[in-house]
Amino acid sequence: MSLLTEKLEEILEMLWIAKKERNKDNLNFNVLGVEKGAEEIKELLEKKLINVNDDNVNLTEDGMTKGENVVRRHRLAEKLLVDVIDVSGSAIHDTACKLEHYLKEGIEDKVCTLLGHPKTCPHGNPIPPGPCCKLEMKVGDKYVVPLSQLKFGQKGKIVYIQGIADKNLQSLASLGILPGATIKVKQTFPSYLFAIGNSEFAVDKTVAEAVYVRIEKD
Repeated sequence: MSLLTEKLEEILEMLWIAKKERNKDNLNFNVLGVEKGAEEIKELLEKKLINVNDDNVNLTEDGMTKGENVVRRHRLAEKLLVDVIDVSGSAIHDTACKLEHYLKEGIEDKVCTLLGHPKTCPHGNPIPPGPCCKLEMKVGDKYVVPLSQLKFGQKGKIVYIQGIADKNLQSLASLGILPGATIKVKQTFPSYLFAIGNSEFAVDKTVAEAVYVRIEKD
């Protein structure tokens, strides 16, 4: 089957959300924002992704699968934008709408693994799990987690820091806690003690949960 256009994917996304999350079996053409005779509807019918009943549209089994995948890619894109790129406001949804169409052919699984298989998007909506989630796959051991989740003796490379005020970021930077630095766990209780190079330092739980690292093997 040929690749779907952005408009076709958006229709499938709307229909999937209506069915799975709002318990609506059909959507009216007006709600979808397309006319009954629109080319998009004809193409989805030809691909057997939708059924049309009078003025209502619903997904076929194949359409449900593809719709779920579009929703998953959109919400992973939102998570990537917020957690890694630090995007906020209306730009989250608008940018994710564009980005979701590029997360194809297994790329979305790599993004999901990078983010640690998140369960929800920044808006609290569930992210449909993919094969990587079900297998708890850690592609190339590039598994990104908060610093607080590392165990004694583990080390990782700092990828990004989120949710920390600028003045506090400056303090962390002065300690060498910067993206790209390799950090090792020296102690997790009663406080978090880590080492970067020959320097050791203690941080509170807030910082340990804000610093994200890619786990590395010795």
